[in-house]
Amino acid sequence: MQQTSWFTRFAKKTAQLSGRPAAFCLALATIIAWLVTGPIFGFSDTWQLIINTGTTIITFLMVFLIQNTQNRDTEAMQIKLDELIRATQGAHNALLDLEEIDDEQFERYWRSYKRLAAAAREKLEKGELDTDSPEIKDLGR
Repeated sequence: MQQTSWFTRFAKKTAQLSGRPAAFCLALATIIAWLVTGPIFGFSDTWQLIINTGTTIITFLMVFLIQNTQNRDTEAMQIKLDELIRATQGAHNALLDLEEIDDEQFERYWRSYKRLAAAAREKLEKGELDTDSPEIKDLGR
């Protein structure tokens, strides 16, 4: 296995740790400490600026770290789904890498599957099975 980059490891670990209860408690304790010091500093502009600057910086950096982790997880899930399509006999291989096609083609696929789902629901309402694998002849049109 190839070694992941330091940023990937850092982003993944930071996203993992920031979602834990301890991280929430630390953030809450920081806010409480800031509130308690308000009277000591006379609720000054500097006192307010400290919390505003700190939260802005943390939020700004966390957006990029969490987005990096989310993108990686989404791409990994997409590869796994593509492998399931590829390995399933009778599956439409044209659906591999579907997220990369243009919007018009995507809309055609979506409409075809929407019609397929509606037909399956109609079968169920009639007491028929909906477990077959019908061909979608107009899938690419």
